[in-house]
Amino acid sequence: MASSSSSSAAHPKILEEIVEAGKKAFDPKNDTSTQASGLQAYGKLIERTPVWKLLPALNTLIKPSVLPQWLRDPLVQTLTLLPLRPTGVRGTMEFVFSVHPSNVGITQDAKAGPQKQGASITHEGVAVATKLLSSVPASMTAEAWFEGISGQLFELIDGTAGPELAKTASQIVGYGVLGNKQYGAPGSPGWNAFVQPLVQDINPTLRSMGSPDSTAIKQENEEIVDLSRDRVLVTSQSLKTSLQRLMTLVMSNSSPGLCRRLLRLVLVQIWVLASWQNPPPSTEENFVKPARALLQAYLRIFGNSESVSPFVRNLLCRGATEGSKEPWEYRLKGKGDIEIIEPRGLDSTSGIELNWNELEGKAAKLVEFITTSCSVTEVSSIFLSLLKRWIKPADKPNDEIKIDLRPQDEKADSPLQNLFQVTILQKLMDKAPEKLVSQFDQLLELVCEVLTADTQSRLADDLLAVVLSLLNLVITAPTFQKSHIKPEELKIVENSLERLSNQDRPQLSPTARNLALLLKYRDEMEQDDVSASGPSTRQIEDQRTYKLAMEYVTGGDDNPAPIVSEGLNLLSGLILKDSPILDIPAVAVLLSTLLENNDDYINLRVIKVYTQLANKHPKSAVQELLDHYLDPQEKSTTDIRLRFGEALLQVIQRLGETFTGDVARQVSETLLSIAGRRGYRAKTMAKQARDEKLRKLKKKKEDEDDDMDLDEEEVTEEERATNDILAQILQGWESKRGAEDVRIRTSALSIFGAAIETNIGGIGPTLISGSVDLCINILAMEREMETAILRRAAILNVLSFVRALDAAKESGRKLGFGLTDESREDIVRTLQYVAQTDNDGLVQQHAKDVVESLENWQMASILPPQESTSSPGLTQLAGLYVNPSGTLVDAAGKPRPRIEEVE
Repeated sequence: MASSSSSSAAHPKILEEIVEAGKKAFDPKNDTSTQASGLQAYGKLIERTPVWKLLPALNTLIKPSVLPQWLRDPLVQTLTLLPLRPTGVRGTMEFVFSVHPSNVGITQDAKAGPQKQGASITHEGVAVATKLLSSVPASMTAEAWFEGISGQLFELIDGTAGPELAKTASQIVGYGVLGNKQYGAPGSPGWNAFVQPLVQDINPTLRSMGSPDSTAIKQENEEIVDLSRDRVLVTSQSLKTSLQRLMTLVMSNSSPGLCRRLLRLVLVQIWVLASWQNPPPSTEENFVKPARALLQAYLRIFGNSESVSPFVRNLLCRGATEGSKEPWEYRLKGKGDIEIIEPRGLDSTSGIELNWNELEGKAAKLVEFITTSCSVTEVSSIFLSLLKRWIKPADKPNDEIKIDLRPQDEKADSPLQNLFQVTILQKLMDKAPEKLVSQFDQLLELVCEVLTADTQSRLADDLLAVVLSLLNLVITAPTFQKSHIKPEELKIVENSLERLSNQDRPQLSPTARNLALLLKYRDEMEQDDVSASGPSTRQIEDQRTYKLAMEYVTGGDDNPAPIVSEGLNLLSGLILKDSPILDIPAVAVLLSTLLENNDDYINLRVIKVYTQLANKHPKSAVQELLDHYLDPQEKSTTDIRLRFGEALLQVIQRLGETFTGDVARQVSETLLSIAGRRGYRAKTMAKQARDEKLRKLKKKKEDEDDDMDLDEEEVTEEERATNDILAQILQGWESKRGAEDVRIRTSALSIFGAAIETNIGGIGPTLISGSVDLCINILAMEREMETAILRRAAILNVLSFVRALDAAKESGRKLGFGLTDESREDIVRTLQYVAQTDNDGLVQQHAKDVVESLENWQMASILPPQESTSSPGLTQLAGLYVNPSGTLVDAAGKPRPRIEEVE
């Protein structure tokens, strides 16, 4: 027998026990001693009953009109505090997932206890669970509530209940708690419970000044304190756990803003771990790999010169940043574990020790992160920013003295910082020279500034060597054209190259001579070459953006939710700009592939992009959605098809008055074919036959089992009948003999009703008439219990038709068709019969409402339009001018000022 809803999942025995104990504890008629003993017994009952049994029982008892208010209120309070119990958070989540309507048909036997591999999770269920767990009970403070449930949520984030629940728990924390301004701001209860413990284990500088040693490893308990030993601030296990939790939290939430908020406090520390030199395999797996994933995600979303600056300044950092009150550092120990220690031995050193091999390795690692995670434009911008900072002190002659007018808080770069910058610049020029010239104008402007400064006062040869190398990159670029250079800048370059060629500067003169010849002959070749014009700057930029967006979106498991979300943002920008670079069919196929995934938060973004695409290219977008919604090859599940139906609905509503022509006809025909299809689906029929065979075998085995559950025997006959009806309805939704799923047919009718209200004129009279006939036939012929949802949709579809006619009449729109009296009477007669005989109460109520709406619409259609009922008044006559309003006018007919006596 199929399992039932929450009411039937709670067995009568536990319901009776809770009610009896509650009456003794909370009945105001009882004396004080009885209430005290009853309250103690009630507490013991709640404490010894498992959470997964209490949740359905209490949920059943707190329904309106089930219990008196004096008993219902304490039960509600007990229910709200259940997440604080051990396994209470997981129990609450799985209970919500199991009873939520989005999980109809995927049920769990109440006798089985908590699920072992995670619940059947839907976006709607996660939204409800998020609201429940992020809402603070009235009887508690926010601090106590979040501290009470944080441990359980962290256990789920650790993956103890499977990856699906880990991801769901992260989304509950990210969207429900940290996404709330009241609880998610730094220093607020939610932040202190979920973020502060993680970031302070990665960066101990963030620990509260009031208790700096609250989580440190105490080594001073010994009688003699050895000051030569380094003090352990964070153990390797704590660091590993916090790093993994932070990675799961960031990667599971698609919000780029949350990624920035969580990582901004530990960016330098993430860099230190991600760039660890020659890590052992265990270190690579437990520390370096998570840090690398976080760093790459951050750079992919926020990669620019400002975000890279902290990594450049702290290139050789080992833990604490410069200016920290207490120095600390990461240290490798044992078999590959990294811990955080406070060096206080005699040989401890403060500051940065310059190691050339380490400097080269760190610079190469940072350049690798930048070039693989950032776009070409961002790489060029980062390079230009570093180059400008390095050139500022380098382009000053040694004998020149200038006053530094920078603010006090803006310190000049130290020689060590300049060394970091020039090392990274060299690595960028070696590793990715083709990515440095994307910002052609700015780079050439900087080159001209340096060449002009050298003309006025001779600069160092090493600086000019770098500038000439950049000029070589510009000239040899495939897209370079001499006409792209401004005339004044071209003159500076040519004069400077000629001057340097004639000077006695062995490091520069040959290079300048070669560049001058290259520039000259390249220009002559371009004059002789009659080639087609190259792409415009906007096209090049759009091409790079499109390529980057596709990399972000199609990266698979390598790209977490924030990266995919950023890729969708880039695609959205190109669609809104109507960029010619877009391959519309490819984008539509890509969006449909994403929509088939299980990440519902990404799916919401995909649907939004679909609506934007439909505004520009309605045929391509709608055709892709229709193909997946119709599913002629029977490849998709019902949930996936319903997801495409939701996207199709939003696209239709977004099109509005433009939903007409071939697009409207194709959509309407497809929806009506799905809604009315009783056709043969071979693959579906074969699968249903296999499932039916397995169900019968399982039922036979249960019938032969002599060991019956005592709780099952206590189920009343009425509840057994209810369970059988529910099971019949759930099975009937999937339909039999390979016919279309009732839920899909209902969805198609609902979407068509929305399309009618969106633009009834665009659909046309033939399809509208066919839809009304289909709805009447459904109401007359499909009267089984399992098709009740289909009949509801059919009635509402008729109501949508009436609303659309009324809206057209109110707006004065001429449709060219309408509802005849004969058809209206047929519809009313059918609906009245349904309202009296249908076996579903909601269908009956809908039928009565639509009959009333039809009668009201008939009365409104008889009355003349409002503007034609105006009272008769004076009008203009031939040869006579009449001013009905009495307003004084001048000779030109314009109103004149009136003087009135005012008391």
